Amino acid sequence: MTNRTGLFRNYIKCTVAAAVVWLAAGLAPANAEMAPRDGWVVLPTPHAYLDMTQRIADATKRHKVGVVGAASATIGAERALNKKIPGNMVMGIYHPRFAIRMLAASIPAGIEAPIRVYITENQNGTATVSYKKPSFVFAPYMDEGGDDLKALAAELDTVFDALVKDAISR
Repeated sequence: MTNRTGLFRNYIKCTVAAAVVWLAAGLAPANAEMAPRDGWVVLPTPHAYLDMTQRIADATKRHKVGVVGAASATIGAERALNKKIPGNMVMGIYHPRFAIRMLAASIPAGIEAPIRVYITENQNGTATVSYKKPSFVFAPYMDEGGDDLKALAAELDTVFDALVKDAISR
């Protein structure tokens, strides 16, 4: 096992553990439906939840980025508590070519990477895909990051818009 593989497995274990704590604290949502909010893109889809998670993963390859991490309270609840909750998964999506530019513009902005895409299961079994626009995510760092970070955020807005629309439309 490579060191990166071990780190990823530890990451998954930690995210499952966090999901268990979240659920044990009674914080599970009564309704998994997502509502529009400032700075977010919220797109209901005609696709089933599990299908949509795969569609997003497949679209990352077509758009030359990658899923660098994933977390799901749904999986954690089922494995650790034998409890079923509506489907939800957070996928962290990024690529080193963006990370290098982001960090050159603003080291503190690095805490915001990867950009997260949230896939939630609706009551009717379809999925909604939501994410914070990268320009919104990086907004607190714009004074420090200047034009370079602003340009990167705008580029990432375009990448994520295309990626998600591609995943939904295929």
